Amino acid sequence: MKNTRIWWPVVVVLGVAVTACGTVDADGDSPAIPSDDDQDDDDDDESFGTTGPVVTTGSDEQETGDDDDEPAEGDSDTGCAFIGCVDVPDMAPCDLFAQDCPAGQKCMPWANDGGTAWNAYRCSPIAENPGQPGDECTVEGSGVSGVDDCELAAMCWDVDPDTNIGTCVAMCTGDESDPQCEDPDTTCVNVNIVLCLPVCDPLLQDCPEGQACYGIDDDYTCAPDASGEMGVFGDPCEFINACDPGLFCANAVAVPNCQGSIGCCSEFCDLDEPSGDAQCSGQAGGQECLAMTDNPQPGYEAVGGCAIP
Repeated sequence: MKNTRIWWPVVVVLGVAVTACGTVDADGDSPAIPSDDDQDDDDDDESFGTTGPVVTTGSDEQETGDDDDEPAEGDSDTGCAFIGCVDVPDMAPCDLFAQDCPAGQKCMPWANDGGTAWNAYRCSPIAENPGQPGDECTVEGSGVSGVDDCELAAMCWDVDPDTNIGTCVAMCTGDESDPQCEDPDTTCVNVNIVLCLPVCDPLLQDCPEGQACYGIDDDYTCAPDASGEMGVFGDPCEFINACDPGLFCANAVAVPNCQGSIGCCSEFCDLDEPSGDAQCSGQAGGQECLAMTDNPQPGYEAVGGCAIP
């Protein structure tokens, strides 16, 4: 079973894109997202979702690492949205955007400590006849080895730990201040690995089998469903992609009887649906269908989340 988890400082609690744990204000407005670093006061567009990591580790065990190594809850500076990724050292040997490695090599994220989390960048050899985005690919060793058979500025993503086979995905171009993707049906997701992942509709859950539509950054993106046997309404969660399709990791206070220390899975809901709050499994516990953010991206105006206001 694949266990590609998305870890962004926390999980997603009714949050557009993986953002740190937050709470919904009593008036239903989008809640502020707490951070150990106290997020900037000018962050006007915040949601009540939690931010956690998203990770493709190729491991069947949820890797969270030591507390000192994990991104701080609500820390929006880590950019780590998949389970298993951690802060990349400041002195990286290469740049994922610039792809500044010698000829015949490419800049790749990898786990330099032998673990299951990307924590550094390195120059890796480009394979003969490398695969293009969309092609099947193979990694050497594991999904975090930094060695695969995809072309320059692409990496092997959603790797099956049993076969070491995944799919080539394009990395973002441009730079950190202006990331870009050539394919208009994808969006740049910066989680220590800058990838162009498919955009999706969380209400339709129109992602390929084995994936789900999760909120990451300011968009909704297809990412591997790492929920396993968990992931239904009310289940504890700590990662963006730790809930079943149609659900997200909501702040613990937003889900009735949540036993998770960080969050629990709750449903996306349609703000334009006449049934309103009845879409929420936790309606009897005080949940309402609330807007995920005050300023949704075009096309996502109807996307809501079930939460206790």
